[in-house]
Amino acid sequence: MGRRRHKPAPDAPNGWLIIDKPSGMTSTDVSNIIKRMALGAKCGHGGTLDPLATGLLPIALGAATKTVPYAMDGRKAYRFRLRWGEARDTDDSDGSVIETSDKRPTRDEIEAALPAFRGLISQVPPKYSAIKVKGARAYDLAREDEEFELAARDIQIFRFELAEMIDDDTADFLVDCGKGGYMRSLARDLGQALGCLGHIAALRRTRVGPFTLDHAQELEYVKTLGRINDACPVLLPVKTALDDIPALAVSDSEAADLRNGRTLRLLRKGDLERLPDVDDGKEFRVEASGRLVGLARFEAGEVKSSRVLNL
Repeated sequence: MGRRRHKPAPDAPNGWLIIDKPSGMTSTDVSNIIKRMALGAKCGHGGTLDPLATGLLPIALGAATKTVPYAMDGRKAYRFRLRWGEARDTDDSDGSVIETSDKRPTRDEIEAALPAFRGLISQVPPKYSAIKVKGARAYDLAREDEEFELAARDIQIFRFELAEMIDDDTADFLVDCGKGGYMRSLARDLGQALGCLGHIAALRRTRVGPFTLDHAQELEYVKTLGRINDACPVLLPVKTALDDIPALAVSDSEAADLRNGRTLRLLRKGDLERLPDVDDGKEFRVEASGRLVGLARFEAGEVKSSRVLNL
C-alpha cells in the first residue's frame, strides 16, 4: 500500500515566506519548521545556504513551489568575510585546516586579482557540497575520505568587489552572481591566486532573484505566529517570484483556454501589440483580472501555456 499523502487544510498557504536564516541551521532545518506550521501545504526552498551562512532563504508554499526554479535562476547577491592564511577542507571556518601560509595580500594586490574572477568564469565546486557523484552526495563522500573530483562549471560573476579591509587577516567582499556560483570556491580560488590561501569566515546572502532583505522575516518572529495560512501577514504572493519576468494581460475567457491546454492565436496587429517584449520561445507570465494564470511562450503566432498555476 502506498503512503497516504496528507491533504492540505482549506486555508493552507500559497505564496512565499522569506526567512533571514540564522547561522548554525541548515536550509532543510528552516524549511521543516515552516512546513510544520503551514497546515499541510507543499514546501520547498529557493536555494540552499550553508549552515555557517545567514541571510535570504526564500520558502515556497503550496502553488509557489511551481515557481521555485524561476527564483533560483535569478541573480543572487552576497557579502562574505574572507580569512587569509588558511585553506580548510570545507572552504569555510566550519572545516579543518589543511594548509597554511604566512603571506598576507595588500589592497593593491587584491584589487589587481579581482578582474580575473568577473564575467563568465570556470569554477570547481567545493568538495563539501550537495552535488551528486555517481549517485552519492559529494559531502558524504568527502566525510568518508573517498577520492573523487568535481568537474568545473561555467558561472557568471556580475560583481566581485573588495568592500573593506578589516585587518591584515580578513577582508569583506561583495558579490553578484548567476545560478550555481559557490562563494566558498570564490574565496578559495582568490586566496590561491594571491598565494596566501583563504577561506570564508562569514557569509550573508542579501538577494535571491526578486527577493531582498526588505522582504525577510526573522525565523524567531515567524515561529511566534503559531501557524501559517493564506491570511498570514508576512506571506508574499506567488507571482512575487516572477516579478522580473514580462507579463501578458489576457481576458478571463483567454485565461480559461490556457488553463485547459488550448493555445491563443494572436495574429491581428492589436493582438501582437499586447505581447511583452521577449524573443520567441522565451517565457513570460500571464495574468487575468490582476491574478496570475501561469507562464507561457509565444511560438509561430500562438501563445502556448508552459505552466499553469491554479490560484
